[in-house]
Amino acid sequence: MRYISTRGGTPSVDFEGALFSGYASDGGLFMPEEIPQLDRETLKQWSTLSYPALVMELCSLFIDPELIPKKDLKGLIGRAFSRFRHRDVVHLSRLKNGLNVLELWHGITYAFKDLSLSCSGQFLQYFLEKRQKHVTIVVGTSGDTGSSAIESVRGAKNIDIIVLLPLGLCSKIQELQMTTVIEDNVHVFGVEGNSDELDEPIRAVFADVAFAKKHNLMSLNSINWSRILVQMAHYFFAYFQCVPSMDVCPLPPVEVVVPTGAAGNLAAGCIAQEMGLPVRLATVVNHNDIIHRAVRQGDFSLSGNTRASLASAMDIQVPYNMERIFWLLSGADSKLVRALMEQFDRTQKLRLPQALHTKISETIDSLSASDEDIIQTMRRCWEENHYLLCPHSAVAAFYHYKRSASEQPSLTRCCLAPASAVKFQDAILQAQLVPEIPEDIQALEHMPTRSNTLCRGDDWTQVLRDKIEDLSQQRRSGGSSQE
Repeated sequence: MRYISTRGGTPSVDFEGALFSGYASDGGLFMPEEIPQLDRETLKQWSTLSYPALVMELCSLFIDPELIPKKDLKGLIGRAFSRFRHRDVVHLSRLKNGLNVLELWHGITYAFKDLSLSCSGQFLQYFLEKRQKHVTIVVGTSGDTGSSAIESVRGAKNIDIIVLLPLGLCSKIQELQMTTVIEDNVHVFGVEGNSDELDEPIRAVFADVAFAKKHNLMSLNSINWSRILVQMAHYFFAYFQCVPSMDVCPLPPVEVVVPTGAAGNLAAGCIAQEMGLPVRLATVVNHNDIIHRAVRQGDFSLSGNTRASLASAMDIQVPYNMERIFWLLSGADSKLVRALMEQFDRTQKLRLPQALHTKISETIDSLSASDEDIIQTMRRCWEENHYLLCPHSAVAAFYHYKRSASEQPSLTRCCLAPASAVKFQDAILQAQLVPEIPEDIQALEHMPTRSNTLCRGDDWTQVLRDKIEDLSQQRRSGGSSQE
């Protein structure tokens, strides 16, 4: 399996190359050169598998055994999921009025990103130990990615990780999950800006290809293909849990509802669908609604500043994984994608071509949820089920309640729940509900913290470059042989 850039301007790479690159050198994102097709018999065989076994099967299709032999791959995936609190790793809660909630948040940081990043961290360390190399990971976060990325590599001797978080725009618990990790290889910066703004210095650093290569830089944001690969398992697991029967022909569809920020999870769903999984996709955003406008109107343009919402991890106006979806649904037309994304990068405005917009709107349904919608959904779910939804999960449940009120309940639907309500106590209180706070979350309040601040007016790109240079210098002066 080889991987090519969505913009078509770089040579193909293998899985290891895609894992360590993040962005392709032409600014695009890596996608598989070909999408494997699954027949009905394979789907039936997979339908009885556990979540880790599904991840194993998917990874086997996209990672050549010459790079990671199957025995090693199984061990890496087993270690990745060994810290999860639920024995099934992922759990489906069947609630009243047809609401199925797939809980993706049973990992160490109570967020779905633990699923993919725990695997990515294992893949990274496998290759680094084999090659005797060191990397510096640079990650921007709107909430959950930072803590999941830190947990996946904390204490690793051949990895440094730099995380930029938006000060005051994550929940307090999200912030503490990052700033309380006092490990020599973890470096956290609080940025006086939103998640789109803090992405700018990261992109600038990676755009200096010579600098990025010199310091072995990489990213674990959802630009990284390994994240998308593991997230595809959500859709297969959701389908097999929810489908009424695997013995009918054709297999019945299941609608999967995806709360969306940077659209990495949505891109994974589009690929799963392309592989032959009979899922329908619906995506729901908050009032930062660029994806909703792209699906409904073909308008992929910024609309003023990013606005803070209760679903803070989705406060994103530049959902970079839409580039993967444009590529996939345009029939891998890299020339078109390059032109579209260069126009968007230049003008921050884009009207999708009619053919592409039609394909997207046929493939994906969408809605936008306000903070009031989120609050009302959280209350309703509690009143009907005594079940607490986080604000992001409530965005998906809002879609279900709205569609169920106007449609015949013939279509089975599954809502992805990307985070636990325990991380969003303020939102729970706003909904006039009582948060449940586990002991490990309570303990964060009493732990020492460590971070630096990037203030408005600072040259964030220069500060980031200086930090990367400093880490490289420390390794050299320490006599490290892993340079």
